[in-house]
Amino acid sequence: MKRVIVSFALAVLFSIASVAAPKQYSVASPDGSLKATITTGDQISWTLSKDGKTILSPSNVSMTLTNGTVYGGSAKPIKASTKSVNQSIKTVVYKKAVVEDVFNELTLRFKDFDVVFRAYDDAVAYRFVSKSKSSIEVKNEQAEFVFDKDYSAYVPYVRDYTVLKQEFSNSFENIYTHTAISKWNKEKMAFLPLVVEAGDYKVAITESDLLDYPGMYLYAGASEGDGSVEVGPVTAETGLKGVFAPYPKTVQQGGHNELEGLVKETENYIAKAAAGAAFPWRIVGVASEDKDLLNSDIVYKLSRPVAEGSDFSWVKPGKVAWDWWNDWNVYGVDFKAGINNDTYKYYIDFASKNGIEYVILDEGWAVNLKADLFQVIPEIDLKELVEYANSKNVGLILWAGYWAFNRDIEKVCKTYSEMGIKGFKVDFMNRDDQEMVAFFTKSAEIAAKYHLMLDFHGAFKPSGLQRPYPNVINYEGVNGLEQMKWSSASLDQVLYDVTIPYTRMFAGSMDYTQGAMRNSARAFYSANYSEPMSQGTRCHQLAEYVIFESPLNMLCDSPSNYMAEPECTEYIAKIPTVWDETIALDGKLAKYAVIARRSGDTWYVGALNDWSAKDLEIDLGFLGEGNFQMTIFKDGVNASKAARDYKKETISVPSSRKVNIHMAPGGGWTAKIIRK
Repeated sequence: MKRVIVSFALAVLFSIASVAAPKQYSVASPDGSLKATITTGDQISWTLSKDGKTILSPSNVSMTLTNGTVYGGSAKPIKASTKSVNQSIKTVVYKKAVVEDVFNELTLRFKDFDVVFRAYDDAVAYRFVSKSKSSIEVKNEQAEFVFDKDYSAYVPYVRDYTVLKQEFSNSFENIYTHTAISKWNKEKMAFLPLVVEAGDYKVAITESDLLDYPGMYLYAGASEGDGSVEVGPVTAETGLKGVFAPYPKTVQQGGHNELEGLVKETENYIAKAAAGAAFPWRIVGVASEDKDLLNSDIVYKLSRPVAEGSDFSWVKPGKVAWDWWNDWNVYGVDFKAGINNDTYKYYIDFASKNGIEYVILDEGWAVNLKADLFQVIPEIDLKELVEYANSKNVGLILWAGYWAFNRDIEKVCKTYSEMGIKGFKVDFMNRDDQEMVAFFTKSAEIAAKYHLMLDFHGAFKPSGLQRPYPNVINYEGVNGLEQMKWSSASLDQVLYDVTIPYTRMFAGSMDYTQGAMRNSARAFYSANYSEPMSQGTRCHQLAEYVIFESPLNMLCDSPSNYMAEPECTEYIAKIPTVWDETIALDGKLAKYAVIARRSGDTWYVGALNDWSAKDLEIDLGFLGEGNFQMTIFKDGVNASKAARDYKKETISVPSSRKVNIHMAPGGGWTAKIIRK
């Protein structure tokens, strides 16, 4: 269903002040709660309010081209046009089967460009559209977010770097620093999404439809780096400003096992753009309740749709038995465990027995330091493994380093698709300049041609590629469970777990790689590369399969460990990875989160906790009429000390639809609900 109204009551939804210069224009959300006011004159700026309360003070926006043209400078609008859209989007691979896309839009038309603002009930976004009839070079983009006060924010600083120039090469994995905007570390910038506590609201900043343009970072204040990156001051101490990687001029092979592309020299511009290019959407999401951040569709809605006539019915989401986190550490067998056919046949047998759709061959199957995916180690016979996996109804996915994959994407995809491989986990991109962002799009297109799925690791956040290319099945860009292999106890992974549903997951799916069967209370955690453990309880791990959006979802631990835990293994192996419906039930950022998800007639509910024990009442009123049965996994009475302690029970859902739950420190709770 789609209804578009090109003109409507301007006095109500859009107001155009009939003054000289500057002029003001406004667009409000369908429910009237959000309002963006745009001012033109010497500079385009905009403000944002929620229920009449200011969130963003005047924030300047513009794009400067290398030929001196400025989109958003002193040019005057030629025309302002408006429309209202109410449509339903049927999804292919997502957390709900149908997304309701309802917004009001204002387009300001200038001689050389347009600027488009869209207002949804939970977000406002804007983008520039070039009218150039030839290609252009973007020298820089001005994207300001000036808050009305000095609020605190959850900031994902780029880690381990202190010079801004170096920060453009990073893995996009980091914890969040909770800090006032005015206290921002001036030696660092942050990647997206970023969430600001703006009084009564939580405000999330990210981007969408990023397919051929550098990703946006945020920075507060003037640069104290080496001066090599243009960041400049923002309008006010309470403001954030977009920063963009310059376009690479010289890229050399290097980095991890010679698999990365290291930028050695850059151009004096950030992007090249074709004639009539539409640039990425800059998104400001506004949530009245923290839980509203848990179920946002704004990035998906602002992504471009799948091409008409495209068929992605072959894309099969599912679970993956993963080898790398547990260091190929199987036991009770009569072969030497490692990167060899015997070990992978063991993984395949485990996957087949438990209905797990895929097994991944992570780093090590191809000859090290060659960056050549056609040089396979002698211990691996891929054709034999594919045939064996096919006989067990299991698909194989291959890990690939960026440089090796990018050498000849077409040949790699064609060869391995014909062999029967189902997809690639591509790793160590570690950049989001325009050249790298374009690599993601090109990879998605070529992989789709050969019916291959892609799981991007060493990657920036999801920002719109998964809607036009549903074969892009997942992204990392998350400080996932792999960190437990080497991180000290100073890394509070449990706190991170109850932060990312509101921050990183606002952008989309994330390959966190959960499922640890070795679990540790806070006092007893230690890093172990070969036999790693998680922080928090067993039920914390189980609940992550419901809380975390992840269409291709890993079981990170050893098959041997899972076989020793049949109840937990059966439960997580059968949890769906895509959903017909998602409902955020409750939550507080960095405290706890509760989400319900439906697949067919079956509901799953998950709850994650921080290190403080909690008692919550969950309202299951969404179930409607009828009688329902719940199979529950909850923290055991001793879970605060023996984190693996849990209890499984089956009960009837009360007629009141209210369920009381208890979560231990670092705990979790999860349930499967079926109609009786």
